[in-house]
Amino acid sequence: MRFALQINEGPYTHQASDTAYQFAKAALARGHEIFRVFFYHDGVNNGTRYTVPPQDDRNLQKLWSDLAEQHNVDLVVCIAAAQRRGILDANEAKRQGKDGDNIAPGFRISGLGQLIEAGIQADRLIVFGD
Repeated sequence: MRFALQINEGPYTHQASDTAYQFAKAALARGHEIFRVFFYHDGVNNGTRYTVPPQDDRNLQKLWSDLAEQHNVDLVVCIAAAQRRGILDANEAKRQGKDGDNIAPGFRISGLGQLIEAGIQADRLIVFGD
């Protein structure tokens, strides 16, 4: 089965990202495909490389980055939600006149069209969070 995931909540304010990550790992382990993970609303906070959780806490940004690298999972951060929360890739930082970017490895910034495509291409689109 081909899944697309939408994550609407930040990594440390809600269980949604943890649950989505565990779902993605389990689905991949059973031979399913994760077509795309789309981070929306506060979920875009999963995609900043400046997250520094305590050593005894899980690092969801790194877990997602590692998953993307190991399984070629497409991690897309909504551009409008990211801009509102100060998350930029190098191109967007330059376009906005900012002096740096903070997008995490394995993540990319794009628009809602990527979510629409994921819903069309996947067998199931599963939404995590409010």
